[in-house]
Amino acid sequence: MSEGRNVDKQKSVVKNKNTKGTVSRLIKELMVQKWKIITVLFGIVISSILGIIYPMLLAQAINQISDGVQDAVSTGVTFQLNLSTMGFIMFSLLTIFLVRALFGYLQQYVMAGIAQNLTISMRKRISTKLNKLPLRYYDTHKKGDILSRITSDLEKVADTLQEGLSQLLSSVVGIIGALIMMFSINIFLSLIVLGTVFISLVIAGVISGKTQRYQADNQNALGELNASIEEAFTGNVVVKAFNLEDEMIKTAKELNENLLKTGIRAQFITYIINPIIQFLNNLGYVVVAVGGAILVLQGGISIGYIPAFFQYTNKVSESIMTLAYVINSLQGAVAAAERVYEILDEPEEIPDEDTVSMLPSSKGEVQFEHVRFGYDDDAILMDDININVKAGSKIAIVGPTGAGKTTLVNLLMRFYELHGGKIMVDGTDIKDMSRKQLRSMIGMVLQDTWLFTGTVAENISYGRENASEQEIVQAAKAARVDHFIRTLPHGYNTVLDDEISNISIGQKQLLTIARAILADPAILILDEATSSVDTRTEVEIQKAMNALMKGRTSFIIAHRLSTIRDAEHILVMNNGTIIEQGTHIELIKQNGFYADLYNSQFSTETA
Repeated sequence: MSEGRNVDKQKSVVKNKNTKGTVSRLIKELMVQKWKIITVLFGIVISSILGIIYPMLLAQAINQISDGVQDAVSTGVTFQLNLSTMGFIMFSLLTIFLVRALFGYLQQYVMAGIAQNLTISMRKRISTKLNKLPLRYYDTHKKGDILSRITSDLEKVADTLQEGLSQLLSSVVGIIGALIMMFSINIFLSLIVLGTVFISLVIAGVISGKTQRYQADNQNALGELNASIEEAFTGNVVVKAFNLEDEMIKTAKELNENLLKTGIRAQFITYIINPIIQFLNNLGYVVVAVGGAILVLQGGISIGYIPAFFQYTNKVSESIMTLAYVINSLQGAVAAAERVYEILDEPEEIPDEDTVSMLPSSKGEVQFEHVRFGYDDDAILMDDININVKAGSKIAIVGPTGAGKTTLVNLLMRFYELHGGKIMVDGTDIKDMSRKQLRSMIGMVLQDTWLFTGTVAENISYGRENASEQEIVQAAKAARVDHFIRTLPHGYNTVLDDEISNISIGQKQLLTIARAILADPAILILDEATSSVDTRTEVEIQKAMNALMKGRTSFIIAHRLSTIRDAEHILVMNNGTIIEQGTHIELIKQNGFYADLYNSQFSTETA
């Protein structure tokens, strides 16, 4: 972690909710696949029309039977069924059911593709975005919450769109079609149903207004829980070492309970609407049944249209319940999408200029000219910093923990942008270079080791993909790690992952040092590079580093001052800025902060 960082790691980004904007963005992204959406719409329309037609066919069949029975009773003739007419109706119904099933599968299949393509597109953009975000973003956001946004939130968007969007469209078409057919049968009964529809929609609108807030709270609670789990996994050894298992269990319990509470609230508001609407629809059924019976007895309507009307009423009822549920679910998807868009809307690193300076080769000369920097505009740490480093020099950066030593080299790497002044490499402002070119000149060995899942050789050659096997071995020998590598099960082809438990932190550090040696940069940054190795190994590493640093500009961050007494220039930092600079002898003669730091450390080491 960078030193001197006056930022709150727990700070959360609070933004005004923009439901309309988020929905508009989702629609715009969906319209990229407009032909697929048109296909889904076509399938929904055909399926819905067929679903509206078949109750009328059943009504005709019932009316034919009813008329035949009445004629038989009145004339005394034996009732005979018109097989040709009934056969046509039965065949038409069978065809309708098959075609509906076919189009239902088609629309679900295409809709699944639309949802998955949208998810893949957003995930690719997030992946690209995360690589373009400045280091400041990762300083102020929990890793677990970021992970939750690009996994759980994205999956929620995809699942809801896949299931909900087609249901939403089919419900709307179904309601409209069913109401048209109902009004064609009887206006009075249709007005009764329309009244219950209106009341149901009003209730659905009131409830859905609260849904997004509850769903957003639920997604945030999930993000907090994921962040806590990530911290518990990565710091498991420390947790056990300090006997904090009970504390972690307590924290996890509180976060789980909060997630349970927000989840219940979100699910309650999502599902409560169905029983309310069902209750209203049941009342409508009773009125329609009584009214329909009276109309049949009065001869105002054929008996076959009553079951058809009930089917249409049921269609409207089910469609409204589905519509209300889907709208509430979509509110949750919108809340999840909003969290994803918050990442995509984060300001990126300042892009490189269109015309960047290209250095034919780097000598390693570095100048800080009137550099001004702070993590916040209102809290400037460094003001008017001037450093002149000759090519091939060995520069040590010392100071207490939190003094800003790592921050200084991060500025050189352009991980942060300056508030004023400039940093020059070989006479060229680093802002006039591409970040890729600048960082290709610099090799870093950090205090915190990072190895990815891959072979030992792949990890060493991470900075030089085309390195030969011989070059990899030479770098490993220079880092004094070749012998250890050959003791591994498959030597340089041993895959490093969580299963490999016999590699110590110090050995991992040696591998990262070999990586820096192989990269052969003009400028070296060694951030406590030997802090994790024992004294004997440190001596070997220092020998390799001394050979490596010949002819290269080297910035060495060190706590043990005895290791940097031969540095050409020492920068002494405290409270985020440089307070002294010079050679070891010059700084000792000044009898200032460095002298006190050195004498106190020397006396401690002697003791």
